[in-house]
Amino acid sequence: MSETVTVSELDLALVNALQLRPRASWTELASPLGVTASTLARRWERLTELGLAWVYAAPGREFSRTRCTAFVLLRCRPGSRADLADRLCAFDEVVTVELTGPGSADLLLDVLASDLPALTRFLTARLEPLPGLVSVDCLFATSLFVEGSRWRLRSLAPTQLTALGTAGAGAPEPTPTLELDAVDRALLDALVRDGRLGLAALAERSASSPATVRRRLRRLTDSGVLTFRCDMATELAGRPLPVSLLGRAPARDIPTVHRTLAALPECRLVAAVTGTANIFTTLWVHDLGDVQRREAALCARLPTLTVTDRIVGLHTVKRMGHLLDADGRRTGVRPIRPW
Repeated sequence: MSETVTVSELDLALVNALQLRPRASWTELASPLGVTASTLARRWERLTELGLAWVYAAPGREFSRTRCTAFVLLRCRPGSRADLADRLCAFDEVVTVELTGPGSADLLLDVLASDLPALTRFLTARLEPLPGLVSVDCLFATSLFVEGSRWRLRSLAPTQLTALGTAGAGAPEPTPTLELDAVDRALLDALVRDGRLGLAALAERSASSPATVRRRLRRLTDSGVLTFRCDMATELAGRPLPVSLLGRAPARDIPTVHRTLAALPECRLVAAVTGTANIFTTLWVHDLGDVQRREAALCARLPTLTVTDRIVGLHTVKRMGHLLDADGRRTGVRPIRPW
């Protein structure tokens, strides 16, 4: 059992601010949050040491446009699920592993690969031979509309949001796919572990200079190769219950379904997928009763949407390469390398 700690309103505001500006300096955040930079630094050090919050680099919007994402549903033999989950956590391609409630799957995976052949090799040569595995159902993402970095804690007041200057003009226009070199890959490998590493530390890890690091980071973020996330233990997020819905809608209505789902505060992910269902979405709801209420409200607003499956998450053991305990606190990192 994790140590019981008291989380203050300032802690929650700090995490929310870092969701919006993950690499902002403590000096930049001090005035909007009404405390000193040194206070924020101490608070963040405590949160990270306890595994309550962390910042890291994740694939950006360019990844879904040029590379492969799949959601994989696994059925396991009785008694084999925990061991299988541990084995899966060791794979770079498997960025998220979730134990699920009784239903169509025992485990839900997010799998990222550089291209379709690489994803196919992983599924056939590495995943399917694992002991204890009964069946594999793979949903290829054809479009990723919303991903986890968009979800917000909503702890900041409107005046603080204004002071943080988060109402930008939107994402830059897409750029040609970048060819990553050794410096880029060294930076990515360091940042998936700790997204708040400073320029000097990143320069040392990539055998380059701080000026080079600054330019490379701008290039990688502007091109959409990476994005930065601030994630947190479930106790900071109000202990939400993750539920993934599979649904089917006419192709002409998918943009409307996407916009409706994306507007929900509890929405973590929306993707168009292959298979008998063509919509996959993950919501963080309050409780089991909320699953039915949300589904009923969605179907009332989207009459052409049919929900075909509901997958309730019981315990996320790995999220975007970060290992989590039963309370959702980070205990370690298995760096992802999908680029």
